Amino acid sequence: MFDRIGRYWRVLATGISFLAFGIGGLLLRIAVFPLLQVVVWERAARVTAARAILRLTFRGFVGLMRGLGVLRYEFIGLEKLERGGLLILANHPSLIDTVFLMAFVKRADCIVKSHLWNNPFTRGPVRAAGYISNDSGEQLVEACIASLRAGNNLIIFPEGTRTPAGGAISLKRGAANIAVRGARAVTPVLIDCQPPTLGKGDKWWRVPERFVQFRLEVKDDIEVGAFLGAGVSEVMAVRHLTDYLQQFFTGEYQGHA
Repeated sequence: MFDRIGRYWRVLATGISFLAFGIGGLLLRIAVFPLLQVVVWERAARVTAARAILRLTFRGFVGLMRGLGVLRYEFIGLEKLERGGLLILANHPSLIDTVFLMAFVKRADCIVKSHLWNNPFTRGPVRAAGYISNDSGEQLVEACIASLRAGNNLIIFPEGTRTPAGGAISLKRGAANIAVRGARAVTPVLIDCQPPTLGKGDKWWRVPERFVQFRLEVKDDIEVGAFLGAGVSEVMAVRHLTDYLQQFFTGEYQGHA
């Protein structure tokens, strides 16, 4: 009986959390960021301020979910993300993986799906923070490299979407392309969510029978120099790095599952 009551509470608490997230996004769009537009005229300073505001907002959202008993989390190796210009790659088991990383990574930049630029709850924050749209075509890789060179920490989920229900990780080559062409080391983050929740195709109200534990572990950097040997083309380097990352994330994820 108590287990059932606890589960009903987590459904309610999850609903409250997402409602707060939506309302918060709307308030940022109609009140906070328009005011920021007036107060801070210089665009670069305005983008920096907007990203700092979003980081605090996401940290508050994570804290709300934790306080309501929806989830718990531990972040291992967080100090490794205190540097600048990092290319952060992570697996993507849950809907709120992005929120976790954006909440704890300073000067975070990310690639945003184009439909979020027109979503009434997200377009204000997304545009104010100057995130990179995934519909920028051939300029996408160059925009990512430019962001890294500017000292931003670029967060990418190389799967391109959440991991399917079976847990089979399948990486696309975009992230490796950025690493190779930008000559940038990869900082991998392994995200584990037990029991699984808010995965691809999951409804938010179908919460697990017990509270969820997130474990985020920052691994050591993976240098791209080993994939850029003499005579190796960028195309082959991207392919080899993608294969390596595929094996890395698959092995690490299965090791923690």
